[in-house]
Amino acid sequence: MSQGWKVTVIVLAGLGIVSTPLVWLLDGPGGGQFVGASVQAAAGVAALVWALFQHPSPAAGPRDRVSRTGKATRGGVTGIKRPGGQGSGSATAKRTGEADGRNSVSGIDYSN
Repeated sequence: MSQGWKVTVIVLAGLGIVSTPLVWLLDGPGGGQFVGASVQAAAGVAALVWALFQHPSPAAGPRDRVSRTGKATRGGVTGIKRPGGQGSGSATAKRTGEADGRNSVSGIDYSN
């Protein structure tokens, strides 16, 4: 679920929960109105809880993948370089090459 949809569901659920007493329960509710208000509030709470526990969709950023890379020498990177941990997508490095030399990285480099 994208962040935009998550916020939309949370706002609509909140409005459903808050509007329940205003619409259904004013002017001395009868039994049917009370049951309707209870069902509406329960649905709003369920939608709110569901939205809060949703994780961002996996396509929320770039998918960096690398495999079977060569040898890194003299401070090189054989794999993926993400300075300062930038990037919101996934990064996967498999069977990367050997890192030989000072500051060489084999895999994923998150350093500045």
